[in-house]
Amino acid sequence: MNVHQLYINGKYVDSKSDEMIDVVNPSTEQVISKIANATEEETNQAIETAFEAQKKWAKQTQVERGKIVRDLGQRLEANKERFVELLIEEQGKDYELANGEVQTAIDYFYYMSEWARRIEGEIVPSDRPNEQILMQRKPIGVVGGIVPWNFPVFILARKVATSLITGCSIVLKPSQQTPNTAVEFTKLVDQSDLPAGVYNLVTGKGSSVGNILASHPKVAMITMTGGVGAGTKVMEAAAQNMTKVNLELGGKAPAIVTKHADIDLAVENITASRLTNNGQACTNAERVYVHEDVSDEFIDKLTKAFKETTYGNPLQNKQADIGPLINKEHLEGVHEMVQRAIEEGARVVTGGQQAKTEKGFFYEPTILVNVEQKSEIIQEEIFGPVLPIMTFKEFDQAIEWANDSKYGLSSSVYTENYHEAMRAADELLFGETFVNRENFEAIQGYHAGLRQSGLGGTDGKHGVGDFLVTHAVYMQFKQE
Repeated sequence: MNVHQLYINGKYVDSKSDEMIDVVNPSTEQVISKIANATEEETNQAIETAFEAQKKWAKQTQVERGKIVRDLGQRLEANKERFVELLIEEQGKDYELANGEVQTAIDYFYYMSEWARRIEGEIVPSDRPNEQILMQRKPIGVVGGIVPWNFPVFILARKVATSLITGCSIVLKPSQQTPNTAVEFTKLVDQSDLPAGVYNLVTGKGSSVGNILASHPKVAMITMTGGVGAGTKVMEAAAQNMTKVNLELGGKAPAIVTKHADIDLAVENITASRLTNNGQACTNAERVYVHEDVSDEFIDKLTKAFKETTYGNPLQNKQADIGPLINKEHLEGVHEMVQRAIEEGARVVTGGQQAKTEKGFFYEPTILVNVEQKSEIIQEEIFGPVLPIMTFKEFDQAIEWANDSKYGLSSSVYTENYHEAMRAADELLFGETFVNRENFEAIQGYHAGLRQSGLGGTDGKHGVGDFLVTHAVYMQFKQE
């Protein structure tokens, strides 16, 4: 069994920690590797190393940085099947989605490498004679990257590729539940021309390693993807040094299905949007508001789609539609949430139970009706294959209910009526709105949320900008 090392200043390091963490395959419940909960000394060493290395890395030309970022994408592509296998093993993702995630990570490195010639400053006219104002875009410095367990390869790419192309160094902390893909990526870094210290890997718990990263004075920005509770703790720790935070947190995405919707299209895409990654994505459709005139047809067809969904160990069955939930605790939490909804009056249309498998943390795709807007199942993130449905009569009511949430990441609307689509785009208070398509963002777009869904964002030119600072230079000159 692999006991993974840390990676600091271009070298593999055995941790001195006496606390080891088991990594469990959620499909088989077997321990597949172990990581150390890195010590404070080791985490600080990684940060100090990154701080010194970043000074030289920032002075490399953007084109040179772009070549290295692209090379990492090529190395990832050459080892794609290995990453797909590791991702399935540690996270339980179905084969098609795992393959897609790794490919998106590859594309992300390629896309970010192209920013080598796109990061630009400005020249602003001055109010004074013989003066120009230069607006320079510079790397923010050392980035602390905290990666979640639900998309460990793609989100690693988001944080690493963006850090590197902007001239930042990074100390990466993968989730303690899914570190194997990050460890494998580190092997690619070790074989590349990336200067020592620009990328560092430190494993462990968020409460220890994550807290040190967030509170260290030499970390210029923390970029974390995770839950609201963890995000709050990161903000508290970062506040000690006024460290910038880039947080993608929870979601409770509404899907509105109007009477003008293509019902078959809505069923297909909402099924995908709810069951992708077994419901464990912050952009997943978490609640549906369907017009009462089409609710029976929609619910009947959606129920059929949910019942036809297959699940199993993706390493043994590549055709399985979904895999397991990440661990036993999460499985129990999802089921308890469903039980509380039932106690409050919800009716189970399909599912509602742990799936009958010999091993693994599988839950049946579940549809609930007879739920109320104020209920927990509508207001709180489920993060599992469970979908509550409400009906509405007026479009205004659907918009009001959709916006009635402490979260504000993703939303969607299904309609063939142009005016309804435009109103939804104008009135939905979310960072993203998907019209007549599944919930998944583009790498050249912008992924960001409102309210408790986070601060800052990722992807596209706006995401690149979050890793940069603007330096205003007032340049006086003489007329000779």
